[in-house]
Amino acid sequence: MKEKLSAVFIIILFCSFTAFNILSTNRKTVLNVITPVMLEIDLNNNHTVDDGETVCLPRTKSYTSNLVEYKDEIKGLPFQKGLAVGYLADEFTHKLLDGKEVKIKETGNFLPQCKIAEIYLDNRKYSDILKESGFGIANGKPANELKFKEILAKAENLKLVIYNHKSGKYHKPECKYGRIAHDAVVLSVRDLPESSSPCKFCHITKTKSGKKHKTEKFSVPPPNIITNGSIKIILTDFTKILKPDKNCNHTACREFVSLIDNSNASIDIALYGWTDIPKVRTSLENAMKRGVNIRVIYDTKTTSGNYYPDTEIFVKRFAQRRSDKIEGNNTLTNSLMHNKFAIFDNQKVFTGSMNFSHTGFSGFNQNSIIIVNSKAAAEIYTKEFNQMFGGKFHTLKEKTPNEILTLIDGSRIIIGFSPQDKVINEKLVPLVNSAKHSIYMPAFLITHKPLTNALITAHHRGVDVKIILDATSTTTRHSTMYLLRQSGIPVKVENFAGKMHSKVVIIDDKYVVTGSTNFSNSGENKNDENMIIIENPKIAKFYSDFFKYLWKKIPDKYLKFNPPAESKYSIGSCSDGIDNDYDGKIDSADSGCSQREN
Repeated sequence: MKEKLSAVFIIILFCSFTAFNILSTNRKTVLNVITPVMLEIDLNNNHTVDDGETVCLPRTKSYTSNLVEYKDEIKGLPFQKGLAVGYLADEFTHKLLDGKEVKIKETGNFLPQCKIAEIYLDNRKYSDILKESGFGIANGKPANELKFKEILAKAENLKLVIYNHKSGKYHKPECKYGRIAHDAVVLSVRDLPESSSPCKFCHITKTKSGKKHKTEKFSVPPPNIITNGSIKIILTDFTKILKPDKNCNHTACREFVSLIDNSNASIDIALYGWTDIPKVRTSLENAMKRGVNIRVIYDTKTTSGNYYPDTEIFVKRFAQRRSDKIEGNNTLTNSLMHNKFAIFDNQKVFTGSMNFSHTGFSGFNQNSIIIVNSKAAAEIYTKEFNQMFGGKFHTLKEKTPNEILTLIDGSRIIIGFSPQDKVINEKLVPLVNSAKHSIYMPAFLITHKPLTNALITAHHRGVDVKIILDATSTTTRHSTMYLLRQSGIPVKVENFAGKMHSKVVIIDDKYVVTGSTNFSNSGENKNDENMIIIENPKIAKFYSDFFKYLWKKIPDKYLKFNPPAESKYSIGSCSDGIDNDYDGKIDSADSGCSQREN
């Protein structure tokens, strides 16, 4: 009898596990809301929107403020009022579905732009939720008339404009120039970037003298470079440069070339990837001709042509080169040599978050570059370089002495390297835990759980925590963005063509933590990275002011919603010649940029 009961129990467990597994694998993540009835869903679980992953609800219509999908004939409302209702409908859907897991039941039917499928949220039909909310339309009118009256009352108080990302102009909803713009979105007036300006045809007022004038909005950027004796920091402003180039006109590139040209004995370069920049390449070639000893370390994966196809050709110029490939150990080889630093004459260190690429050197991506003029700092970086050049990459490396360097200008710095030094847990988290006033983070991504918990704890004890993340990180596996937002921390997602590529924390206007280390498990425990902690109030205040400038440039709308990295919502992304969301499509070839038929 006991044997039969045991067998039954095992069968029940097996069935339960199988059912759970089926349910789990059937769950898909909503990556983007186009309209309340048209969603981009990660059907193949690769965290990227691919062909065939746009899903439309069957037999369901809705209001929307998406100007491409807006259809007057199904609204039954004047354009301006219909747009306001659509804006609220889009907000409702974003809040309900952005980043959420849903179940999909395909109908087998298709439209030119999407496949038709039922969507289930917590075992409820999303189409039913939409209709009950008052935003769904049935038989040409609101499915829930009572809720719709409440929505109309709320819509009356909205102050909306049509904002053209390309021109930076904003229009009144009734303005014909707003509706015909190809790169336009509907925004609340309070969400307009400070650099925006009114359309001169629809935002004209008269002075008492009867002369017409228009009111401009200005946003003066703070300085993006500071020199404090032993340390120079350069910050790139991706709100100003919407297309990368290889001309080496940006300060970041000119500074790098100057360091090369003024080197007399040695240059050691640790690079994740390389894009050919003629002036940089020529400077390095000239340095070799005058007898400068150049050594290069690079990541194995970047030579495969995926992201940095120029790397392999570039490194062949140097007799002394070494990739991070570990023969017979694929696990270690698959970790990244993610550093981006160079050491000049064993005296100056050029480091930070910037890859040695055209998107980095041109200022297209938002990066932090640090130049440290210190023999002691250069020695620490050289020891790390020598470990890797000798074949010790990743977990094979030895720990770095945890010493504080006091520089000539009075700055105190601590340098650490991943993965041996556990830089996030042992250096950054304690600083976050000690924060008293403010923590500002311009970061590519955050997935590191202990750091996330420390940030939440700091917020709960009254510290002003603000975070800006890159648009591509919102769908990153293990992203803690939603957890941070749910905990009450303001998290903005940037809406510019370039990447928010910094890996920075500014604490109490006293400390700046920067380097190549992404705030992730891989950045902490697998990849070769460097992190530098600078204790200097002047430098920290400089970076804090720059963060606040970026914060104001990003509309408050993106505290709640996530602009797709390659779409009309990300300024310049549809005309920059870059695959911003890594889906293999560029500009108009990407579904986020292409215009749909009305």
